[in-house]
Amino acid sequence: MNMVRWNPFREFEEMFGRVPAFPGESSNENWFPAADISEDHASFQIELEIPAVARKNVEVSVSDGVLMVNGERTLEERSEGKHHRIERRYGKFTRSFRLPENADEQSIKASSRDGVLQLVISKKEAEGPRVIDVRVE
Repeated sequence: MNMVRWNPFREFEEMFGRVPAFPGESSNENWFPAADISEDHASFQIELEIPAVARKNVEVSVSDGVLMVNGERTLEERSEGKHHRIERRYGKFTRSFRLPENADEQSIKASSRDGVLQLVISKKEAEGPRVIDVRVE
């Protein structure tokens, strides 16, 4: 079983990072894309909402059992006119996910469709019990 340390303050940081302090307020600080995590008999699936994020601005990496997704959504500058209201969040984002022990880090597949980044991590095959021969002398 994989133990994951719970940090209640991280949940507060994520919550306050997603919701502006005042209605209509926008921020160019870090933001956290929403994630759905599920599994079936063969794999784990992670889906992140990252609309309007260019493919070149997304990086997926894995190290020491932690899957990291980094990226940036940039605000397109206008040559004419002005913005009257900006409610969407812009800037850099980072999400990390500790992978279970039975996740195969070498088999991670990533694809993007309709503003959703889909990550599929295959499960390792369960290792059966090891049989040890007993020598009789």
